[in-house]
Amino acid sequence: MYMKLKCLFLFVLINLSALAQLPDGFVYVDDVIPDIQIELRYCLNNNFIGQPVEGYNAEVCILSEQATLALKKVQDELKKQNLSLKIYDAYRPQRAVNHFSKWAKNVNDTLMKQQFYPEVDKRNLFKEGYIASRSRHSSGSTLDLTIVDLKTGKEFDMGTPYDYFGKASWLINDNLTEDQKSNRMLLHNVMIKHGFRHYPQEWWHFTLRGEPFKDQYFDFPVE
Repeated sequence: MYMKLKCLFLFVLINLSALAQLPDGFVYVDDVIPDIQIELRYCLNNNFIGQPVEGYNAEVCILSEQATLALKKVQDELKKQNLSLKIYDAYRPQRAVNHFSKWAKNVNDTLMKQQFYPEVDKRNLFKEGYIASRSRHSSGSTLDLTIVDLKTGKEFDMGTPYDYFGKASWLINDNLTEDQKSNRMLLHNVMIKHGFRHYPQEWWHFTLRGEPFKDQYFDFPVE
């Protein structure tokens, strides 16, 4: 009995320690929205760098509590249509942004060019605004996401991959099919309805209106 209690105490202590890593006002998204789908691209190799990014130590999604509660309303509405959100990125530590900047300056590393930036010279990524020294993601209320059809398990066709650098990723694009336009607008409209604003040059990118940590750039790791 004593050993069982000791193990239980250690289990609770470890989990409390893990929770304590998050600053006040931040939560793990799937604690609030258990059925949301997560594919944290910067924790994996399937991203424009081609390797895990500094600061992403686990495939867990972190956001401000306010952004998460607003996101839950989006998920609840989509579930009624047998759809789900899938998150590609949420809170992003400053060290990850620094990693992007360092990568962008190495113009010889073009491993993922054909997949993510075939029409953009890597030398111009800063000038054209695809890479920056600060990111709204580091403030904790910005996220990148798409929609998944729960019947098929497939992501909606949005016309480009996530993190595609180019005008093809702009919300309004004449080169999209009607289905692709409709899919983008569904994501756009349901996010706007529940308190987010959209970055028009990336169909996947949204920030909570009235975000609680605006212009604060955190650097705690994603873990």
